Amino acid sequence: MISSFFSKAKPIHLLVVSAMLLVVFVSAKISSITEVFSLELFFKQAFLFGVCLASLFVLDFFVSKNNLTKKNSYKILMFGLFVAILPETLLNSKLLIANLFVLLALRRLISLRSGKEIKKKLFDAAFWISLATLLFFWASLFYILILMALLLYAIIDIKNWIVPILGILCIVVIAASYMIAFDIDFQPYLHNFFDMSFDFTPLNSKRIIIAATLLLSYGTWASFYYLKNIKHQLKRYRPSFIIVIISSLIALVIILVSPNKNGSEFIFLIAPLAIIMSNYLEIIPEKWFKESLIIVLILVSILNLLL
Repeated sequence: MISSFFSKAKPIHLLVVSAMLLVVFVSAKISSITEVFSLELFFKQAFLFGVCLASLFVLDFFVSKNNLTKKNSYKILMFGLFVAILPETLLNSKLLIANLFVLLALRRLISLRSGKEIKKKLFDAAFWISLATLLFFWASLFYILILMALLLYAIIDIKNWIVPILGILCIVVIAASYMIAFDIDFQPYLHNFFDMSFDFTPLNSKRIIIAATLLLSYGTWASFYYLKNIKHQLKRYRPSFIIVIISSLIALVIILVSPNKNGSEFIFLIAPLAIIMSNYLEIIPEKWFKESLIIVLILVSILNLLL
């Protein structure tokens, strides 16, 4: 029943998933915020929820426009459910905003398939990833996507290879100018900026263990079918599918090296995993099995919100 409801792309699906995200967002914030309620706090949290919704809409837009899934709403359903089973992904403001910037970059890179405005798209991608890097250094690993896009789309003009560097330099100049103009000391900003950690002790909680196990299990299983399905795609679409799988691998590396492991670092994995899982749901012939996969996610999300 649930799979049938989301099997066609309809505006109401965005409303349903947005409402679900609102419930998850409010529940997560209520259990984590210790500040006294104020208008400033309200508008700050409203802005962050807006960032969460923007991420959902950006994902829906570029996936639909570039035919990364069929015409259904599974990708936004998976995005919402993956966030729901691990609400910690909503708690780090910087990572939440950085993830939106990465999705905007991913949108531009995947749209290189059209062969139009290549320089502009490469500049934008580097620009957005650089902004994400200012908020969270390890988001810089997504620069790998730019290199892979240049190779996969066979963009050989040397001028196009220089453009991303200009995008990076643009953000460096703007950020440096801002800090100089407002007399902001570089040293405190850069303190712990490049840190990394392989200590997974902070993730040792029932909710995070259950959610991480489910995410990685679903992702690993669906990835086998996703990779197998790439060779059946039209040749001009294959690079886009490969970029998605590479972005998920980069997200896994970020989870491994992130200095502050509290579950929020999983946010970078949610979108690519939603695309991969949607492709898997599309090819499952047994309706009962498809329903079971979705129901398990719903039940676990409810359980984790109660833990």
